[in-house]
Amino acid sequence: MKQSLLIVEDDEPTRAFLADNLSADGFKVACAGGVGEGLRAIEVRHPSLVLLDLGLEDSHGLDLLDRVRSADGIASRLDPDLPVIVITGRAAEADRVRGFARGADDYLVKPFHYGELLGRVRAVLRRSGGRPRRGVLRVGELTLDPLTRAVRVGGLPVHLSAKEFSLLQALAEDPTRVRSKNELLRDVWGYLSIGQTRTVDAHACRLRRKLGSSGRGWVVNVRGVGYKLTDAA
Repeated sequence: MKQSLLIVEDDEPTRAFLADNLSADGFKVACAGGVGEGLRAIEVRHPSLVLLDLGLEDSHGLDLLDRVRSADGIASRLDPDLPVIVITGRAAEADRVRGFARGADDYLVKPFHYGELLGRVRAVLRRSGGRPRRGVLRVGELTLDPLTRAVRVGGLPVHLSAKEFSLLQALAEDPTRVRSKNELLRDVWGYLSIGQTRTVDAHACRLRRKLGSSGRGWVVNVRGVGYKLTDAA
């Protein structure tokens, strides 16, 4: 069965180029030119992945991403875990960080090589399809529910962004193992080439601060390696 992609892009030549090539590579492809049309297409077509431009005809692409990530996965027709790859001409580090903070699974800057885009699409689909739904994860007094995306520490709710939740889940699935920064960038953010980025450190710092109100240390930095999760004080 073909996996379905939705291209949300208002530049017609770019949209046609992507649709033609992705269709030739075996995907079922639909297109939308703006946020409103894109949201309706997601609700009706239930794509496996969205390729999202930021500068759209009716609004900013991140508005669509916000709507998806904030959706109620039970009552809404939008899946909050829908994989989204941002494709944009905005190459500044601040734009990349902003995109990931709002819940993008990957971020690709125009102009790009089609082969790299195809590799990233397949990598994100592989990760999203290879993570089975699990029950509530427990580490000490911390609980994490992958289905409802609810996080609690000592019974009190903790509100996390989409990427903070994904980082916490990656650590909580094997809390005693140190996950390298490169591994987290690949599995949580979908980076194929790592380069110089403080994305993991920035998210880990915010996650530690949000979880740390109980006085315990949760997200532990193993210097020179990466991060692990612990419930030790």
